[in-house]
Amino acid sequence: MMKESLGRERCEELAKSSSFYRKVYSEIEEVGWESLRRLGGDLTFFSFHILDKKGRAHMLELQLDRDYPKSPPSLSADVPYMFTLEWSASSRLKDVMHQFQKHLDSLQEFWSVLDDIDKFLCVVDAKQPSRASPIRRIHAGNGCNIIAHINFNDPKSLPECRFIGPEPPAINNLHMLWRRNSKKWSKEKSFPENLECILGTELPKPPGLLQVEDDHQQVECGICYAQFLPTDEELGARSGTRTDYTCENISCNKSFHSLCLTDWLRSITTTRQSFDVLFGNCPYCSDPVAVKINNMNKID
Repeated sequence: MMKESLGRERCEELAKSSSFYRKVYSEIEEVGWESLRRLGGDLTFFSFHILDKKGRAHMLELQLDRDYPKSPPSLSADVPYMFTLEWSASSRLKDVMHQFQKHLDSLQEFWSVLDDIDKFLCVVDAKQPSRASPIRRIHAGNGCNIIAHINFNDPKSLPECRFIGPEPPAINNLHMLWRRNSKKWSKEKSFPENLECILGTELPKPPGLLQVEDDHQQVECGICYAQFLPTDEELGARSGTRTDYTCENISCNKSFHSLCLTDWLRSITTTRQSFDVLFGNCPYCSDPVAVKINNMNKID
């Protein structure tokens, strides 16, 4: 909030000195000061924070020339490729944001595949894997690694894979299994399921992965600190249920009752609502979270 306030005050001062500054100031205001994250001293460079449909956070950086808007802004972002900006002399920053949002929408399936890999397989040398890279280096056991290249235009299709490691017999075996079984790849299955099916083995899992399928392991909610919600008729079908939401940040992986998380998000002023989904940040790691509101909890 302090950075946003200082950035806005700086813009207001500059807006008094030239038409260029006044234009940039008014266009940032159209987009929304709450989305502004960085601001250059001369207002020619800034970045915006944007959430996609799944609540993933993205940063869009813009560089303006002094003859803006005759020249379009230069853009960079954490995406595998940048879209072609449609621009005219009458275009504004809000048009850039709209086009970028459409570009994010087109990449949802690609990022869902990467999320499955990052969450359920052991990705080597990547505490927070890049969303811009279609490549993942996956630990396959016995000192072997799989270099997988995901097609961002068709992310559920058979990926390009290379196998590396110190032991030639183990690598040759992986090559043989891949050639023999690659036809088994199915777009109906997740990436980890397909990979394990083709290689005929269970691949190593990332440290700290919660085995929620294990009925004997109960996970406490990070907000109410209880394993189960109270037994209460007012909670309806959720009465007595266990945690049902887990932060997607694999280094956090905190679990919550979605009901508790919904109540917590509503208490935070920066939380946004779109239709029946609340967008906010994890109470523990501050990564984006998105929670669907249950009918009994919708805001009137």
